[in-house]
Amino acid sequence: MFHLKRNLPHWERALRIGSGIVVTYLAFYGYTQGIMTWMAYGTAATLAFTAFVGFCPACAMVGRRYLDN
Repeated sequence: MFHLKRNLPHWERALRIGSGIVVTYLAFYGYTQGIMTWMAYGTAATLAFTAFVGFCPACAMVGRRYLDN
């Protein structure tokens, strides 16, 4: 089984979910136009997915670790 060790603390996961909701709202209600709308949806999906999984590949690439004590 493929298992990724979490590298996001709980407060950052909550912040990412909130940010994803805000970005989705802005894109859905017309604050962006054209290709920027689709980029906003992609950003929101990425924020939400990494928050629910608890693992961020970009953070892992720079060596960030979350120590759950």
